[in-house]
Amino acid sequence: MKSSTNWREAKEAWLRWHPEPRDAAVEKEYHQLFSRRIDEWLDAGSGSCLLKEHRPAEVVASALRHFDAKRYVLATFVVMPNHVHVLFRLLLGHRLEDVLKAWKGFTAREINRQTGRSGPLWQQDYWDRMIRNEEHFAKCQDYILRNPEKAKLRPGEYILYDTIQAA
Repeated sequence: MKSSTNWREAKEAWLRWHPEPRDAAVEKEYHQLFSRRIDEWLDAGSGSCLLKEHRPAEVVASALRHFDAKRYVLATFVVMPNHVHVLFRLLLGHRLEDVLKAWKGFTAREINRQTGRSGPLWQQDYWDRMIRNEEHFAKCQDYILRNPEKAKLRPGEYILYDTIQAA
């Protein structure tokens, strides 16, 4: 897909010109240029929507809940038809890349087994944000909770978990 290739090349060039550490203004520019575009693309239902089916979506939701309070503390997540948002706090001794590798590896193997598929299920990279304060946390949580509505999904086309509702 040519447009995604152009988008990826533009992102890689931008990252080369803006090495870490980045200040808040530069981070904001990045999210305006790249995060928003990918969010719009995903919310439009682009790409594979394998997670629109209940069984694969439940594999993901169960995997996210599995190590809650052991490796991380879940706040909110939503399993959308073609992507997942998770808001959580890592517990001491656990690294983000290890947790994500475990989620992606287990869910890919299990979903491939259940559906008779093979090969990669997830993109290699991921989008992460450091939560800076309670206000930022609340904004991220609100974004996740509203994502199905924003994407015009009906109940049953996504799985939503929120500790406030679960409590």
